[in-house]
Amino acid sequence: MRVAIVGGKLQGVEAAYLAKKAGWEVLLVDRRPQVPAVGLCDRQAVFAVASERDTAGMLADTDLVIPALEDLPALRVLSACARAGDIRLAFDLDAFRLTASKVRSNRLFQRLGVPVPAKWPHCDLPVIVKPDRASGSRGVRLITRARQLAPYTSRSSEYVIEAFAPGPTFSIEVLGVPGRYHALQVTALEMDAGFDCKRVWAPAELEVGLRRRFEELAVRLARAVGLKGVMDVEVVHNGGELALLEIDARLPSQTPTAVYWSTGVNMVAMLERLFVGGGVSPPGVCTGRERAVVYEHIRVDGTRLETAGEHIMAERGPLEVKPGFFGADEALVSSRSRGSDWVATLVFADRDRPAVRSRRDAAIAAICRHCGLDTVIDAGPAVAEPGALRP
Repeated sequence: MRVAIVGGKLQGVEAAYLAKKAGWEVLLVDRRPQVPAVGLCDRQAVFAVASERDTAGMLADTDLVIPALEDLPALRVLSACARAGDIRLAFDLDAFRLTASKVRSNRLFQRLGVPVPAKWPHCDLPVIVKPDRASGSRGVRLITRARQLAPYTSRSSEYVIEAFAPGPTFSIEVLGVPGRYHALQVTALEMDAGFDCKRVWAPAELEVGLRRRFEELAVRLARAVGLKGVMDVEVVHNGGELALLEIDARLPSQTPTAVYWSTGVNMVAMLERLFVGGGVSPPGVCTGRERAVVYEHIRVDGTRLETAGEHIMAERGPLEVKPGFFGADEALVSSRSRGSDWVATLVFADRDRPAVRSRRDAAIAAICRHCGLDTVIDAGPAVAEPGALRP
C-alpha cells in the first residue's frame, strides 16, 4: 500500500505516523523540505500543489492520497484530480468548507438546535473570541472586559464570540459516508495557557450516559454535514451538559494517535478501507477494554521543562520516533535538538489511568535528572468563572 500525505506539519505527522503503523509506504508531499513529518516518511517530494496536471502526474503511482493541510487552493486542486479519476482522495471538500468556517458551523448548530455556549451579548464575561477561519487555537482570545470587544463586535462576520465555559473539554471522531457512520473513542483534552491542546487522555472519564449522547451528537452532525470521510467534534462539559464547541471535517492531530494506543483502532487505515476498499466496518471500540493512555507535548529549554500545546512541535523541524524514550512507550522527538533545547511528544499506555500517570511522572522526573532541570511548568488557561467579571 502506497499512500501520499500532502502537508508535512502536525496533521501530516499524525497521518504519517498512523500510516507507518499500518505498514504502508509513505510519500510526503510539501513545498518546504524541512517539516515535522519528514522523519516519519519513506520518500519525500518537495512540491507545491498548484497545477492539476502536475499534481496528478506526481501522485499517479500512489494508492491513496490523504490531505494533511488546510490550504483551500491546494485542496481544490486535489479534489479536481480526484473527480477526474486521477487519484483516490480521502477527503470531503464540501464538508471541509462548511466546517472550516466557525460562523457557518454555528449557523448549522443553531438550525439543528444542539447545545452550544451562549453567544455575546447574551452571556456574561469572560468570553472567547474565535476567528472564523483559523484552525485550532490560532487567533483565539480570552476577553475579560467589554471595552476589549469593540474590534470584534464590529466585524461579526469574521469572528464567533461566545461565553467561556470552564468545564473539561472532550473530543470524538466520527468516520463514514451517508448511511454508515461510526463514532470512535471519546478523549479528554487539556489546554495550555493559550488554549492550545497540550495533553490528551484516552479513554475520557465521562459518565456513560453523557458519552452515549456525545456519540449520538457526533453521528447527527455527520449526517447534517453529509460527511464522506472523518470529522472531529469537540465539546465542553459545563453545568451538567455537553456544549458543542466546533467541528472539523479533516483528519485531526493528536487524538487519533491517542485512540490508536488505547484501542488499536487506526483511523488512517479506516480511511483506506472507506475510500479504497469500498466500505468500513464498525471499529469495535468497547468501553472498559481500552488501555489508558496519556499523550502530551513537552519542551526542554535551559533549566526548565514545560508542557505546552502542540504548536511547539511545529517549530523544530523533522521529528523522529523513539520507542522507550525515558520510559515512554514511544515518543516523537525533535531531530535537531540543541543541547538542552528540544521538544518531544510522549505517549504512555497502561492498564489504568493511575498506572499511566505514575509512569508519566517517573519519565518527567527522569528527564529532569538527566538534563539537570530544576523547574517543571504545567500551566493551563488562567481565567475567572463566567459572571465573575463585568463590563
